[in-house]
Amino acid sequence: MKLSPSLLFATLTLSAFTTPASAADSTSNNAASDTEALYQTHCAACHHPQRLGGLGPALLPESLGRIRPKQAQEVILHGRAATQMPAFADRITDNQASQLAAYLFQPAAVTPQWTDEDIRASHIIHFPKSGLGDKPVFDADLMNLFIVVESGDHHATLLDGDAFKPIHRFKTRYALHGGPKFSPDGRYVYFASRDGWISQFDIYNLKTVAEIRVGLNTRNLALSADGKWVMVANYLPQNLVLLNADRLSPLKTFPVSNREQGSRVSAVYTAPQRNSFIAAMKDIRELWEIRYDQPAFPVRKITTEDYLDDFFFDQDYRHLIGASRSGESGQVIDLESGATIATLNLPGMPHLGSGISWETEQGPLMMTPHLKEGALSIINMKDWSLVKTLPTLGPGFFTRSHDGSPYIWVDVFFGPNKDKLHVIDKETLEIIATLAPEPGKTAAHVEFTKDGRFALVSLWEDNGALIVYDALTLKEVTRLPMSKPSGKYNVYNKTHYVRGTSH
Repeated sequence: MKLSPSLLFATLTLSAFTTPASAADSTSNNAASDTEALYQTHCAACHHPQRLGGLGPALLPESLGRIRPKQAQEVILHGRAATQMPAFADRITDNQASQLAAYLFQPAAVTPQWTDEDIRASHIIHFPKSGLGDKPVFDADLMNLFIVVESGDHHATLLDGDAFKPIHRFKTRYALHGGPKFSPDGRYVYFASRDGWISQFDIYNLKTVAEIRVGLNTRNLALSADGKWVMVANYLPQNLVLLNADRLSPLKTFPVSNREQGSRVSAVYTAPQRNSFIAAMKDIRELWEIRYDQPAFPVRKITTEDYLDDFFFDQDYRHLIGASRSGESGQVIDLESGATIATLNLPGMPHLGSGISWETEQGPLMMTPHLKEGALSIINMKDWSLVKTLPTLGPGFFTRSHDGSPYIWVDVFFGPNKDKLHVIDKETLEIIATLAPEPGKTAAHVEFTKDGRFALVSLWEDNGALIVYDALTLKEVTRLPMSKPSGKYNVYNKTHYVRGTSH
C-alpha cells in the first residue's frame, strides 16, 4: 500500500494523538507528540513536513545512509560543513536534539515510494516540439548566455553574457539542486529539483516545454554528450532514472544495491569521451558506469576502496578522484582498469566536486578546497603528488577558473570571512588579491564568460546580486540585483567542458 504525501502526513500526525491505553503509554505518546512538534518547528521548512526532503535532503532511515543517531545529534546541534544546515545549539537542548535524532531514524508509518507508474503519471508536455519555432525570439550570442539560478524565490534568469542584461526571468520548481545542463546546441536547459522534478526549458522560445517527477529526493541530473539522454540520481527511492531528453519521456529505472543493501546515489555525471554516465554510490563501495552508446544501456560496476560522497574527473575523463565525507584522503580510480592507482592525503574534508584542473609547465595540476579548514590542496596529476597546501581565510566551497584566465578564484564560504574571495595566480600558486564584493555578505560561485574575460560572482543573499568583474584588472564592472543567486552557468563553458569551469 502506498500513501500520498498529504495522507502520509495525516497518518504520522494522528498517531501522536491516539488515546493511550495506560499512563505509561500516555507519557510515551506525549513525548512523541513533543518531538513531532519540535520537528515541525525547526526542521519541516527545509526537510518537508513528512521528512521527504525540500531545500534539505530527506530525513528517513532509507535516506540517512551511513550516518548514526549520535552523529545526527551532532549535526542538529552544530550544523554540517559544506551545506546550508545551520546549528541549533542556541535554540534546543542536548536532550531535545537527542530526541529529534532518534525520531529521524523511526520509519514512516508507510514507506514512501515513487514507482515507474508514478513517474509516467507525472509526465507533463507543455509544448510539443512541432508547435515551437527553431529560431531564438531574441538577439544575442547563443553560446555566451548564462542561466542564473535564483534560489531565494525559486526563479532563474537568462542573461546576455555580452551586454550583462537579463533576457528573461522565469519561475522554476522548488529548490533546484545539482546545476542545470545544456543540450549541445544550447537550445535546451534541464533542471532538477530536490523533490524530484525534472524540467526541460526551451531557451529559443523562453518556455518550459516538459516536466516529469522521477523521485521524492533527487541529487542531480546528467545529460549525455550527444544530447539524447538524461540520467537522474536519486536519494529516495534509491535509484537512477533514464529519460529521453526530448520531452523527458521515461525509459528505464536502475535500482541501486549490492547483494546486501540499497544505496543512495551521490551524483551522476556524463563522461563525454567514454559515451557513458558515471555514478558514485553513497552507501555501498561501488562506482557505476552506464554506456549510452549501446541500446541496452549496460551497467559496469567498479568496486571502490571507500565510499564516494564527492568526486571529480581529470579533463580526459580517464581518472576519477573521489573522497568520503568522513575521511581525510582521496582515491584516484583509473576508469579503464577500475583500479585505485593512488591515495591522496587530503585532511580537512576535501570538496572534490568543486575541484578544478589547469595546465602548467609542470603538467596538469588540480586544486580542491577543504570544507573544515582554511586551505587549498594543489596536486600534480602526473604522479598525484601534493605540490602545495595554500592557506586561506577560511573553508571554501568553490574553486573556478577558465582557459582564458591566468587566475583561479576561490571563495571562503564558511566562517567570519564569507564576504571574501581569493584570486590565485596559476603559475606562482600564490594569492595575488583578496576581494570583498560587499562587507558582511556571502560571496561565492564564480563563473566566467565564454572567453574568460569577465568573472561573475554571486552575492549569496536573499536581497543579493550578480556582480561582474573584469577578470584581468579585478575591477567591478556592474552588478544586477537578484534573489540569492546560488549559481550561474555559461552555455559555451558547459557544452565545451572548458577546463576550470563547472561541468
